[in-house]
Amino acid sequence: MRILRITLEGVTASFRHPHFMLGRQPSFDMPPPATIYGHLSSALGDWFDPAGVRFAYAFTSERKFADLEHIHVLSRSTGKLKGTDLPKVQEGNVQPYSREILFRPKLTLYVNRPGWIDAFRSPRYAVALGRSQDLCAYTDVREIDLDARPAAYLEDTLLPFDFPIKPTQSIVTLMPRWVDAEAGRTAAFERYLQLRGRIATDDPGLLLFGQPPAEYPVDPLSPVVNGLQRGLIFLSFEATRVSTEAQAA
Repeated sequence: MRILRITLEGVTASFRHPHFMLGRQPSFDMPPPATIYGHLSSALGDWFDPAGVRFAYAFTSERKFADLEHIHVLSRSTGKLKGTDLPKVQEGNVQPYSREILFRPKLTLYVNRPGWIDAFRSPRYAVALGRSQDLCAYTDVREIDLDARPAAYLEDTLLPFDFPIKPTQSIVTLMPRWVDAEAGRTAAFERYLQLRGRIATDDPGLLLFGQPPAEYPVDPLSPVVNGLQRGLIFLSFEATRVSTEAQAA
């Protein structure tokens, strides 16, 4: 299986929980699929059809800290602007809040679109991960052929909600899966498992239900740990149910 492998590094990143608006803005520990979709679109220069696009990643950061920021909360107003005859339609107040920020993020992204390689060698827009101020740089962009192996290790990644792993090894998180720019930026959400650290897929004590994959696609460039290399679990920007039905068809 030939894929595009992209390594991105930066100084800061923050992946805001979309349902927190004022007071405090916590960050996900790793980028939601919708953030990955936006990042790919930025490099390509336009929104793309998510059908058939699959991705996997490994994401780390050195630590998480809080920074004090502020926003201007606007409301409707009446009257005129001071010293003019211009109508006053809005007024705002400054609201301070605490934002969680990840320090020294590193993303290794795998996408089943090797033909997009030129877009990441010469991206259309500034390279950022999440917020526009979180500028990053691509440190390696290449096509690779994945190996298929019966065992691998999984580390610092996002897994499907139904992946057969004990809950003590991961955190269940509701994340935005995709934002439809052509439908008023409507967001679709889905549950995922956030895996922090490293686990070996040949450890029988990790399985909770169902059966693991018979083989794992493996990155041949990843470090070897106890004879294993990094396995990849690919995700989709499409709804899980739709994707499953399409694969069965």
